Formats: sequence, C-alpha cells, structure tokens
Amino acid sequence: QVQLVESGGGLVQAGGSLRLSCAASGTIRRINVVGWYRQAPGKQREVVATITSDGSTHYAVSGKGRFTISRDNAKNTVYLQMNSLRPEDTAVYYCNADITPWGLTISYDFWGQGTQVTVSS
Repeated sequence: QVQLVESGGGLVQAGGSLRLSCAASGTIRRINVVGWYRQAPGKQREVVATITSDGSTHYAVSGKGRFTISRDNAKNTVYLQMNSLRPEDTAVYYCNADITPWGLTISYDFWGQGTQVTVSS
C-alpha cells in the first residue's frame, strides 16, 4: 500500500521561508510526476509546482522565482522550498504523485493529507 505524507508546514512571518517534504512509502516501483498543490479557504485547489521523474519542473505564476521543487529519488521524497512567503500563500498544501506500485505496470494517483502553511503579515 502506498502512502504520501507531507510535513514542514507551520506559521511564518511574511518574507520568511519554509521547506515542505512529501515522503512516499510502500511497495513502489516508480514515482512519476509529483506535484504540490494548495487550497486556501473558500478557494479551489490549485497547482503550485510539478516535477517529472527526470527532474523537469513547472511552476505556477504565483510561485515562480520564489518556490523551488526538487526530488530525492533515493528517499522517495519531494521537497518544496518556499522563500519570500506572502500572506496570500496561506493555504493547506497537498502533495500529489503518480505512482506505479511494485509488481504492476499501470500507475495510480495518490494524495497526501495536507500540511497547513500560514503566513502572517
């Protein structure tokens, strides 16, 4: 069984930094695309950044230049480094991964439980 667990959220002042982690566990054959999403109160969930298995990255306009997504394939972990945080970055941040479980050839979509990020002004 595959699980995604996010960590690293918290309360930070505007201009500060946080590093979120998304660790995948279970019987994993391959982790394909991984993305960070966020959902603020009363708003739809939106993509923040994505990274492919070969390290290609994509950022939403809101985080470009401030956020960096990276992955450590040996640890089955993806990170989101967030710098110069703003109050409008306040949201629950979710990790999403397309994962091929061991013994299978098809992949499935997994979500973590989310981690709260609060940026005070």
